Amino acid sequence: MTLPGWLDPLYDADEMRAADAWAIESAGVRSIELMERAGEGLARIVAEVAAGREGPITVVVGKGNNGGDGLVAARLLREEGRDVRVHASGPLEELEGDALTNLRRLRGDPPSGFEASALDGSACLVDCVLGTGFAGAPREPIVAAIARLNECEAPVVACDVPSGVDASTGRVEGAAIEATVTATFHGPKIGLHVAPGAFHSGEVRVVEIGIPRAAPAPASAGLIGASALDLVPRRERAGSKFSSGTVVVAGGARGLTGAPCMAAMAAARAGAGYVQVAVPASVEPSFELRLLEQMTVALAEEDGAHVAEGAKRVAELAERAGAVVLGPGIGRTDGALEFARAVAQAVEVPLLIDADGLNAHAGRLASLRARAAPTVLTPHAGELARLLATDSGSIERDRLGSVRRAAEESGAIVLLKGDDTLVAAPGGPVAVSPGGTPALATAGTGDVLSGLIGALLAKRLDPLAAAAAGVLAHVRAGRAAAARVGVDHTVASDVIEALPEGMRRSER
Repeated sequence: MTLPGWLDPLYDADEMRAADAWAIESAGVRSIELMERAGEGLARIVAEVAAGREGPITVVVGKGNNGGDGLVAARLLREEGRDVRVHASGPLEELEGDALTNLRRLRGDPPSGFEASALDGSACLVDCVLGTGFAGAPREPIVAAIARLNECEAPVVACDVPSGVDASTGRVEGAAIEATVTATFHGPKIGLHVAPGAFHSGEVRVVEIGIPRAAPAPASAGLIGASALDLVPRRERAGSKFSSGTVVVAGGARGLTGAPCMAAMAAARAGAGYVQVAVPASVEPSFELRLLEQMTVALAEEDGAHVAEGAKRVAELAERAGAVVLGPGIGRTDGALEFARAVAQAVEVPLLIDADGLNAHAGRLASLRARAAPTVLTPHAGELARLLATDSGSIERDRLGSVRRAAEESGAIVLLKGDDTLVAAPGGPVAVSPGGTPALATAGTGDVLSGLIGALLAKRLDPLAAAAAGVLAHVRAGRAAAARVGVDHTVASDVIEALPEGMRRSER
Protein backbone atom coordinates (compact mmCIF):
# COMPACT_ATOMS: atom_id res chain seq x y z
CA MET A 1 0.00 0.00 0.00
CA THR A 2 1.30 3.43 -0.94
CA LEU A 3 -0.16 6.86 -0.31
CA PRO A 4 -1.52 8.82 -3.27
CA GLY A 5 0.46 11.96 -4.01
CA TRP A 6 -2.28 14.27 -2.74
CA LEU A 7 -1.90 12.94 0.80
CA ASP A 8 0.80 14.42 3.02
CA PRO A 9 2.26 11.48 5.01
CA LEU A 10 1.41 10.89 8.65
CA TYR A 11 3.49 8.41 10.64
CA ASP A 12 2.39 5.78 13.11
CA ALA A 13 4.84 4.56 15.76
CA ASP A 14 6.03 1.55 13.75
CA GLU A 15 6.59 3.64 10.64
CA MET A 16 8.58 6.19 12.62
CA ARG A 17 10.72 3.43 14.16
CA ALA A 18 11.36 2.06 10.66
CA ALA A 19 12.52 5.48 9.43
CA ASP A 20 14.83 5.85 12.45
CA ALA A 21 16.27 2.36 11.96
CA TRP A 22 16.84 2.90 8.25
CA ALA A 23 18.70 6.16 8.91
CA ILE A 24 21.00 4.41 11.38
CA GLU A 25 21.49 1.08 9.64
CA SER A 26 21.38 2.06 5.95
CA ALA A 27 22.30 5.74 5.82
CA GLY A 28 24.98 5.73 8.50
CA VAL A 29 23.36 8.38 10.70
CA ARG A 30 24.33 7.89 14.34
CA SER A 31 21.42 7.70 16.79
CA ILE A 32 23.11 10.24 19.08
CA GLU A 33 23.06 12.71 16.16
CA LEU A 34 19.32 12.18 15.68
CA MET A 35 18.74 12.93 19.37
CA GLU A 36 21.00 16.01 19.24
CA ARG A 37 19.09 17.46 16.30
CA ALA A 38 15.75 16.66 17.92
CA GLY A 39 16.86 18.47 21.06
CA GLU A 40 18.13 21.42 19.02
CA GLY A 41 14.78 21.80 17.26
CA LEU A 42 12.90 21.42 20.51
CA ALA A 43 15.09 24.05 22.20
CA ARG A 44 14.50 26.49 19.33
CA ILE A 45 10.73 26.16 19.58
CA VAL A 46 10.79 26.40 23.39
CA ALA A 47 12.85 29.60 23.18
CA GLU A 48 10.28 31.11 20.78
CA VAL A 49 7.34 30.16 22.98
CA ALA A 50 9.06 31.46 26.14
CA ALA A 51 10.21 34.73 24.54
CA GLY A 52 9.07 37.76 26.51
CA ARG A 53 7.78 35.73 29.43
CA GLU A 54 9.29 35.95 32.90
CA GLY A 55 10.46 32.94 34.86
CA PRO A 56 12.49 29.80 34.22
CA ILE A 57 11.94 27.20 31.54
CA THR A 58 10.92 23.96 33.23
CA VAL A 59 11.66 20.68 31.47
CA VAL A 60 9.99 17.52 32.76
CA VAL A 61 11.71 14.37 31.50
CA GLY A 62 10.90 10.68 31.53
CA LYS A 63 13.19 7.67 31.42
CA GLY A 64 13.17 7.03 27.65
CA ASN A 65 14.48 8.72 24.51
CA ASN A 66 11.80 11.39 24.83
CA GLY A 67 13.48 12.37 28.07
CA GLY A 68 16.83 12.29 26.28
CA ASP A 69 15.56 14.83 23.75
CA GLY A 70 14.51 17.02 26.66
CA LEU A 71 17.95 16.75 28.26
CA VAL A 72 19.57 17.92 25.01
CA ALA A 73 17.17 20.88 24.85
CA ALA A 74 17.86 21.76 28.50
CA ARG A 75 21.63 21.71 27.92
CA LEU A 76 21.42 23.92 24.83
CA LEU A 77 19.07 26.41 26.46
CA ARG A 78 21.39 26.67 29.47
CA GLU A 79 24.31 27.27 27.11
CA GLU A 80 22.35 30.21 25.71
CA GLY A 81 22.07 31.65 29.22
CA ARG A 82 18.47 30.65 29.93
CA ASP A 83 17.37 29.68 33.43
CA VAL A 84 16.37 26.04 32.93
CA ARG A 85 15.11 23.66 35.60
CA VAL A 86 14.93 19.96 34.90
CA HIS A 87 12.65 17.60 36.81
CA ALA A 88 12.19 13.87 36.37
CA SER A 89 8.71 12.37 36.39
CA GLY A 90 10.20 9.26 38.01
CA PRO A 91 13.54 7.65 38.84
CA LEU A 92 16.15 7.98 36.08
CA GLU A 93 18.19 4.91 37.07
CA GLU A 94 16.78 3.08 34.06
CA LEU A 95 18.17 5.61 31.56
CA GLU A 96 20.46 4.00 29.03
CA GLY A 97 22.03 4.59 25.64
CA ASP A 98 21.80 8.05 24.13
CA ALA A 99 19.48 9.34 26.86
CA LEU A 100 22.03 8.38 29.53
CA THR A 101 24.81 10.03 27.51
CA ASN A 102 22.86 13.27 27.44
CA LEU A 103 22.14 13.10 31.16
CA ARG A 104 25.92 13.00 31.69
CA ARG A 105 26.41 15.92 29.27
CA LEU A 106 23.98 18.16 31.17
CA ARG A 107 25.80 20.99 32.95
CA GLY A 108 24.43 22.73 36.01
CA ASP A 109 21.87 21.33 38.39
CA PRO A 110 20.98 17.72 37.61
CA PRO A 111 17.33 16.65 37.26
CA SER A 112 15.48 16.69 40.56
CA GLY A 113 12.39 14.80 41.62
CA PHE A 114 9.03 16.12 40.52
CA GLU A 115 6.96 18.03 43.05
CA ALA A 116 3.73 19.93 42.51
CA SER A 117 5.38 23.25 43.37
CA ALA A 118 8.23 22.65 40.91
CA LEU A 119 6.37 24.30 38.05
CA ASP A 120 5.36 27.51 39.85
CA GLY A 121 6.35 30.70 38.06
CA SER A 122 7.60 29.00 34.89
CA ALA A 123 7.77 30.93 31.63
CA CYS A 124 7.33 27.74 29.64
CA LEU A 125 6.84 24.06 30.43
CA VAL A 126 8.37 21.30 28.32
CA ASP A 127 6.74 17.85 28.30
CA CYS A 128 9.35 15.16 27.60
CA VAL A 129 7.80 12.35 29.59
CA LEU A 130 6.23 9.82 27.19
CA GLY A 131 7.16 9.44 23.54
CA THR A 132 5.95 8.10 20.22
CA GLY A 133 6.09 4.49 21.38
CA PHE A 134 3.58 5.03 24.20
CA ALA A 135 0.15 3.37 24.12
CA GLY A 136 -2.49 2.82 26.78
CA ALA A 137 -3.12 4.81 29.94
CA PRO A 138 -0.32 6.51 31.92
CA ARG A 139 0.30 5.36 35.50
CA GLU A 140 1.50 7.13 38.61
CA PRO A 141 3.62 9.11 39.15
CA ILE A 142 3.25 10.23 35.53
CA VAL A 143 -0.48 10.86 35.97
CA ALA A 144 0.21 13.36 38.72
CA ALA A 145 2.87 15.10 36.63
CA ILE A 146 0.51 15.42 33.66
CA ALA A 147 -2.24 16.83 35.87
CA ARG A 148 0.11 19.43 37.34
CA LEU A 149 1.43 20.46 33.91
CA ASN A 150 -2.12 20.94 32.69
CA GLU A 151 -3.05 23.05 35.73
CA CYS A 152 -0.31 25.63 35.13
CA GLU A 153 -0.99 28.81 33.19
CA ALA A 154 2.35 28.70 31.37
CA PRO A 155 2.38 27.44 27.75
CA VAL A 156 3.35 23.80 27.29
CA VAL A 157 5.62 22.54 24.51
CA ALA A 158 5.27 18.79 23.96
CA CYS A 159 8.25 16.80 22.72
CA ASP A 160 7.23 14.72 19.67
CA VAL A 161 3.81 13.73 21.07
CA PRO A 162 1.89 15.06 24.10
CA SER A 163 2.32 12.55 26.92
CA GLY A 164 -0.75 10.33 27.14
CA VAL A 165 -1.63 10.56 23.42
CA ASP A 166 -1.22 7.44 21.29
CA ALA A 167 0.91 8.59 18.34
CA SER A 168 -0.49 5.88 16.05
CA THR A 169 -4.20 6.39 16.63
CA GLY A 170 -4.91 9.59 18.54
CA ARG A 171 -6.46 7.58 21.36
CA VAL A 172 -6.36 9.04 24.85
CA GLU A 173 -7.13 6.40 27.45
CA GLY A 174 -6.25 8.35 30.58
CA ALA A 175 -4.48 11.55 31.53
CA ALA A 176 -2.88 13.48 28.65
CA ILE A 177 -0.97 16.71 28.23
CA GLU A 178 -2.81 19.67 26.74
CA ALA A 179 -0.04 21.20 24.67
CA THR A 180 0.22 24.70 23.29
CA VAL A 181 2.72 23.55 20.69
CA THR A 182 3.94 20.08 19.75
CA ALA A 183 7.45 19.82 18.30
CA THR A 184 7.34 16.56 16.36
CA PHE A 185 10.36 14.99 14.69
CA HIS A 186 10.96 14.12 11.02
CA GLY A 187 7.27 14.02 10.16
CA PRO A 188 3.85 14.53 11.78
CA LYS A 189 2.29 11.60 13.62
CA ILE A 190 -1.24 10.30 13.02
CA GLY A 191 -2.25 10.84 16.64
CA LEU A 192 -1.50 14.56 16.42
CA HIS A 193 -4.23 15.01 13.81
CA VAL A 194 -6.88 12.45 14.81
CA ALA A 195 -9.24 13.19 17.70
CA PRO A 196 -9.06 13.13 20.61
CA GLY A 197 -5.28 13.39 20.32
CA ALA A 198 -5.65 16.31 17.90
CA PHE A 199 -7.33 18.34 20.64
CA HIS A 200 -4.28 17.85 22.90
CA SER A 201 -1.61 18.76 20.35
CA GLY A 202 -2.01 22.50 19.89
CA GLU A 203 0.04 23.86 17.01
CA VAL A 204 2.02 21.03 15.37
CA ARG A 205 5.50 22.00 14.18
CA VAL A 206 7.73 19.50 12.37
CA VAL A 207 11.45 19.44 13.21
CA GLU A 208 13.88 17.95 10.70
CA ILE A 209 16.42 15.74 12.47
CA GLY A 210 18.58 14.50 9.61
CA ILE A 211 16.71 11.38 8.49
CA PRO A 212 17.18 11.27 4.68
CA ARG A 213 14.04 11.55 2.61
CA ALA A 214 14.87 8.18 1.06
CA ALA A 215 13.88 6.57 4.36
CA PRO A 216 10.77 4.35 4.36
CA ALA A 217 7.68 6.52 4.04
CA PRO A 218 4.37 5.98 5.80
CA ALA A 219 1.62 4.27 3.87
CA SER A 220 -1.33 4.02 6.25
CA ALA A 221 -2.56 7.62 6.59
CA GLY A 222 -2.03 11.17 5.39
CA LEU A 223 -3.35 14.70 5.65
CA ILE A 224 -5.43 15.78 2.67
CA GLY A 225 -3.22 18.11 0.66
CA ALA A 226 -4.21 21.01 -1.57
CA SER A 227 -3.31 19.00 -4.68
CA ALA A 228 -6.40 16.83 -4.10
CA LEU A 229 -8.44 19.66 -5.60
CA ASP A 230 -6.29 19.63 -8.74
CA LEU A 231 -7.91 16.28 -9.57
CA VAL A 232 -11.33 17.86 -10.11
CA PRO A 233 -12.05 18.14 -13.86
CA ARG A 234 -12.91 21.55 -15.31
CA ARG A 235 -15.89 22.03 -17.56
CA GLU A 236 -14.89 21.63 -21.18
CA ARG A 237 -15.67 24.12 -23.92
CA ALA A 238 -17.21 21.39 -26.04
CA GLY A 239 -19.05 19.85 -23.09
CA SER A 240 -22.68 19.96 -22.01
CA LYS A 241 -24.61 20.02 -18.77
CA PHE A 242 -24.58 16.23 -18.85
CA SER A 243 -20.85 15.89 -19.39
CA SER A 244 -20.30 18.21 -16.40
CA GLY A 245 -21.87 15.55 -14.21
CA THR A 246 -25.43 14.50 -13.42
CA VAL A 247 -26.43 13.97 -9.79
CA VAL A 248 -29.65 12.48 -8.43
CA VAL A 249 -30.52 13.39 -4.84
CA ALA A 250 -33.03 10.92 -3.39
CA GLY A 251 -34.47 12.16 -0.13
CA GLY A 252 -36.99 14.44 1.53
CA ALA A 253 -40.17 13.91 3.47
CA ARG A 254 -42.92 16.10 4.88
CA GLY A 255 -41.20 18.46 7.32
CA LEU A 256 -37.73 17.44 6.09
CA THR A 257 -37.36 19.33 2.84
CA GLY A 258 -34.33 21.46 3.74
CA ALA A 259 -31.70 18.71 3.71
CA PRO A 260 -32.22 17.50 0.11
CA CYS A 261 -32.46 21.11 -1.08
CA MET A 262 -29.08 21.92 0.43
CA ALA A 263 -27.51 18.76 -0.98
CA ALA A 264 -28.89 19.58 -4.43
CA MET A 265 -27.76 23.22 -4.34
CA ALA A 266 -24.31 22.19 -3.11
CA ALA A 267 -23.98 19.66 -5.93
CA ALA A 268 -24.80 22.34 -8.49
CA ARG A 269 -22.47 24.91 -6.92
CA ALA A 270 -19.70 22.27 -6.84
CA GLY A 271 -19.93 21.94 -10.61
CA ALA A 272 -22.54 19.31 -11.42
CA GLY A 273 -24.21 20.31 -14.67
CA TYR A 274 -27.55 18.66 -14.03
CA VAL A 275 -29.17 17.85 -10.67
CA GLN A 276 -32.43 15.99 -10.12
CA VAL A 277 -34.17 15.73 -6.77
CA ALA A 278 -36.36 12.65 -6.30
CA VAL A 279 -38.91 13.34 -3.55
CA PRO A 280 -42.28 12.10 -2.26
CA ALA A 281 -45.00 13.33 -4.61
CA SER A 282 -46.99 15.34 -2.05
CA VAL A 283 -43.99 17.49 -1.05
CA GLU A 284 -42.75 18.10 -4.60
CA PRO A 285 -44.47 21.54 -4.84
CA SER A 286 -42.36 22.87 -1.98
CA PHE A 287 -39.20 21.83 -3.83
CA GLU A 288 -40.45 23.48 -7.02
CA LEU A 289 -40.72 26.75 -5.08
CA ARG A 290 -37.28 26.51 -3.48
CA LEU A 291 -35.11 25.15 -6.28
CA LEU A 292 -34.49 27.12 -9.47
CA GLU A 293 -31.64 25.30 -11.20
CA GLN A 294 -32.48 21.75 -10.10
CA MET A 295 -35.20 19.47 -11.46
CA THR A 296 -37.70 17.62 -9.28
CA VAL A 297 -39.14 14.15 -9.75
CA ALA A 298 -42.19 12.93 -7.83
CA LEU A 299 -42.01 9.43 -6.35
CA ALA A 300 -44.52 7.03 -4.83
CA GLU A 301 -45.16 7.78 -1.17
CA GLU A 302 -47.22 7.18 1.92
CA ASP A 303 -48.27 10.14 4.07
CA GLY A 304 -45.46 12.35 2.75
CA ALA A 305 -42.68 9.77 3.11
CA HIS A 306 -40.85 7.52 0.65
CA VAL A 307 -41.83 3.90 0.15
CA ALA A 308 -39.88 1.01 -1.36
CA GLU A 309 -41.80 1.26 -4.65
CA GLY A 310 -40.00 4.52 -5.43
CA ALA A 311 -36.60 2.79 -5.67
CA LYS A 312 -37.37 1.56 -9.19
CA ARG A 313 -37.81 5.13 -10.43
CA VAL A 314 -34.56 6.23 -8.77
CA ALA A 315 -32.74 3.38 -10.51
CA GLU A 316 -34.18 4.60 -13.84
CA LEU A 317 -32.97 8.14 -13.16
CA ALA A 318 -29.56 6.77 -12.22
CA GLU A 319 -29.13 5.18 -15.64
CA ARG A 320 -28.30 8.66 -17.00
CA ALA A 321 -26.59 9.94 -13.86
CA GLY A 322 -22.99 9.94 -12.72
CA ALA A 323 -23.87 9.58 -9.02
CA VAL A 324 -26.76 9.28 -6.58
CA VAL A 325 -26.93 10.93 -3.15
CA LEU A 326 -29.26 8.91 -0.94
CA GLY A 327 -30.67 9.85 2.44
CA PRO A 328 -30.93 13.60 3.13
CA GLY A 329 -34.24 14.19 4.89
CA ILE A 330 -35.87 10.81 4.18
CA GLY A 331 -36.87 10.27 7.82
CA ARG A 332 -37.19 7.01 9.68
CA THR A 333 -40.56 5.62 8.70
CA ASP A 334 -40.56 1.93 7.86
CA GLY A 335 -41.29 2.77 4.23
CA ALA A 336 -38.45 5.29 4.00
CA LEU A 337 -35.94 2.83 5.45
CA GLU A 338 -37.10 0.13 3.04
CA PHE A 339 -36.78 2.68 0.22
CA ALA A 340 -33.18 3.43 1.21
CA ARG A 341 -32.22 -0.23 1.29
CA ALA A 342 -33.90 -0.87 -2.05
CA VAL A 343 -32.20 2.09 -3.73
CA ALA A 344 -28.80 0.94 -2.48
CA GLN A 345 -29.27 -2.44 -4.13
CA ALA A 346 -30.89 -1.15 -7.34
CA VAL A 347 -28.60 1.73 -8.28
CA GLU A 348 -25.65 0.75 -10.48
CA VAL A 349 -23.68 4.02 -10.38
CA PRO A 350 -21.55 5.57 -7.59
CA LEU A 351 -23.73 6.05 -4.53
CA LEU A 352 -23.26 8.30 -1.51
CA ILE A 353 -25.37 7.39 1.53
CA ASP A 354 -25.97 9.90 4.32
CA ALA A 355 -28.34 10.66 7.19
CA ASP A 356 -31.25 8.23 7.55
CA GLY A 357 -30.04 6.40 4.46
CA LEU A 358 -27.27 5.24 6.79
CA ASN A 359 -29.68 4.37 9.60
CA ALA A 360 -31.50 2.13 7.14
CA HIS A 361 -28.32 0.03 7.05
CA ALA A 362 -27.74 -0.15 10.79
CA GLY A 363 -26.36 -3.60 11.50
CA ARG A 364 -26.48 -4.38 7.77
CA LEU A 365 -23.17 -2.95 6.58
CA ALA A 366 -22.11 -6.18 4.91
CA SER A 367 -25.08 -5.97 2.52
CA LEU A 368 -23.40 -3.05 0.75
CA ARG A 369 -20.54 -5.31 -0.35
CA ALA A 370 -22.87 -6.72 -3.00
CA ARG A 371 -22.88 -3.40 -4.86
CA ALA A 372 -20.79 -3.41 -8.05
CA ALA A 373 -20.38 0.37 -8.22
CA PRO A 374 -18.48 2.47 -5.65
CA THR A 375 -20.20 3.40 -2.40
CA VAL A 376 -19.36 6.31 -0.08
CA LEU A 377 -20.80 6.46 3.44
CA THR A 378 -20.72 9.74 5.39
CA PRO A 379 -21.70 9.08 9.03
CA HIS A 380 -21.10 11.14 12.13
CA ALA A 381 -20.12 9.24 15.27
CA GLY A 382 -23.69 8.41 16.28
CA GLU A 383 -24.58 7.07 12.84
CA LEU A 384 -21.39 5.03 12.64
CA ALA A 385 -22.15 3.61 16.07
CA ARG A 386 -25.51 2.38 14.80
CA LEU A 387 -23.90 0.93 11.67
CA LEU A 388 -21.41 -0.99 13.81
CA ALA A 389 -23.92 -1.89 16.54
CA THR A 390 -22.00 -0.08 19.26
CA ASP A 391 -22.20 3.27 21.09
CA SER A 392 -20.94 6.67 20.01
CA GLY A 393 -18.56 6.86 22.97
CA SER A 394 -16.60 3.88 21.69
CA ILE A 395 -16.45 5.46 18.23
CA GLU A 396 -15.07 8.74 19.60
CA ARG A 397 -12.48 6.92 21.71
CA ASP A 398 -11.11 5.10 18.66
CA ARG A 399 -12.11 7.06 15.58
CA LEU A 400 -9.34 5.67 13.42
CA GLY A 401 -10.01 2.04 14.29
CA SER A 402 -13.76 2.52 13.90
CA VAL A 403 -13.63 4.06 10.44
CA ARG A 404 -11.23 1.38 9.24
CA ARG A 405 -13.49 -1.36 10.57
CA ALA A 406 -16.54 0.14 8.85
CA ALA A 407 -14.70 0.37 5.53
CA GLU A 408 -13.68 -3.28 5.73
CA GLU A 409 -17.16 -4.50 6.69
CA SER A 410 -18.99 -2.49 4.03
CA GLY A 411 -16.47 -2.56 1.19
CA ALA A 412 -17.19 1.18 0.90
CA ILE A 413 -15.31 4.41 1.31
CA VAL A 414 -16.30 5.53 4.81
CA LEU A 415 -16.09 9.17 5.85
CA LEU A 416 -16.35 9.72 9.62
CA LYS A 417 -17.33 13.34 10.12
CA GLY A 418 -15.79 15.63 12.71
CA ASP A 419 -13.20 18.38 12.92
CA ASP A 420 -10.67 15.68 11.98
CA THR A 421 -12.93 14.05 9.36
CA LEU A 422 -11.44 10.67 8.41
CA VAL A 423 -11.87 9.02 5.01
CA ALA A 424 -11.02 5.32 4.91
CA ALA A 425 -10.75 2.97 1.96
CA PRO A 426 -11.08 -0.82 2.42
CA GLY A 427 -7.57 -2.15 2.79
CA GLY A 428 -6.20 1.26 1.86
CA PRO A 429 -5.03 4.48 3.44
CA VAL A 430 -6.95 6.87 5.65
CA ALA A 431 -7.18 10.50 4.52
CA VAL A 432 -7.34 12.97 7.41
CA SER A 433 -8.90 16.42 7.17
CA PRO A 434 -6.76 19.37 8.23
CA GLY A 435 -9.84 20.56 10.16
CA GLY A 436 -9.70 23.70 12.21
CA THR A 437 -13.06 25.36 11.53
CA PRO A 438 -15.85 25.24 14.12
CA ALA A 439 -17.98 27.18 11.62
CA LEU A 440 -19.13 23.84 10.20
CA ALA A 441 -20.70 22.81 13.51
CA THR A 442 -24.18 23.84 12.42
CA ALA A 443 -27.21 22.09 10.95
CA GLY A 444 -27.15 21.33 7.25
CA THR A 445 -23.42 21.39 6.60
CA GLY A 446 -23.39 17.60 6.38
CA ASP A 447 -25.96 17.81 3.58
CA VAL A 448 -23.73 20.34 1.83
CA LEU A 449 -20.83 17.89 2.07
CA SER A 450 -22.96 15.10 0.62
CA GLY A 451 -23.99 17.16 -2.39
CA LEU A 452 -20.43 18.35 -2.92
CA ILE A 453 -18.99 14.82 -2.93
CA GLY A 454 -21.88 13.64 -5.09
CA ALA A 455 -20.88 16.20 -7.72
CA LEU A 456 -17.25 14.99 -7.64
CA LEU A 457 -18.33 11.37 -7.96
CA ALA A 458 -20.48 12.36 -10.94
CA LYS A 459 -17.34 13.80 -12.55
CA ARG A 460 -15.88 10.28 -12.36
CA LEU A 461 -13.24 10.94 -9.75
CA ASP A 462 -11.87 7.93 -7.93
CA PRO A 463 -14.20 7.57 -4.91
CA LEU A 464 -11.46 8.00 -2.27
CA ALA A 465 -10.14 11.08 -4.06
CA ALA A 466 -13.67 12.46 -4.50
CA ALA A 467 -14.47 12.05 -0.81
CA ALA A 468 -11.14 13.53 0.31
CA ALA A 469 -11.26 16.47 -2.11
CA GLY A 470 -14.82 17.14 -0.98
CA VAL A 471 -13.76 17.16 2.66
CA LEU A 472 -10.98 19.66 1.97
CA ALA A 473 -13.19 21.93 -0.15
CA HIS A 474 -15.86 21.80 2.57
CA VAL A 475 -13.38 22.85 5.26
CA ARG A 476 -12.05 25.67 3.14
CA ALA A 477 -15.55 26.86 2.28
CA GLY A 478 -16.41 26.86 5.99
CA ARG A 479 -13.38 29.00 6.71
CA ALA A 480 -14.23 31.39 3.88
CA ALA A 481 -17.84 31.72 5.04
CA ALA A 482 -16.71 32.34 8.62
CA ALA A 483 -14.31 35.06 7.44
CA ARG A 484 -17.29 36.92 5.99
CA VAL A 485 -19.99 36.45 8.61
CA GLY A 486 -18.17 35.11 11.68
CA VAL A 487 -17.71 31.59 13.03
CA ASP A 488 -20.77 31.73 15.27
CA HIS A 489 -23.01 33.12 12.54
CA THR A 490 -22.22 30.78 9.66
CA VAL A 491 -25.11 28.67 8.36
CA ALA A 492 -25.12 25.94 5.76
CA SER A 493 -26.25 28.21 2.92
CA ASP A 494 -23.21 30.43 3.59
CA VAL A 495 -21.01 27.38 3.06
CA ILE A 496 -22.74 26.59 -0.24
CA GLU A 497 -22.06 30.10 -1.48
CA ALA A 498 -18.42 29.78 -0.44
CA LEU A 499 -17.82 26.50 -2.29
CA PRO A 500 -16.10 28.19 -5.26
CA GLU A 501 -13.48 29.53 -2.84
CA GLY A 502 -13.25 26.17 -1.14
CA MET A 503 -12.64 24.38 -4.44
CA ARG A 504 -9.99 26.77 -5.73
CA ARG A 505 -7.09 24.77 -7.11
CA SER A 506 -3.67 24.88 -5.49
CA GLU A 507 -1.96 26.61 -8.40
CA ARG A 508 -4.18 29.68 -8.14
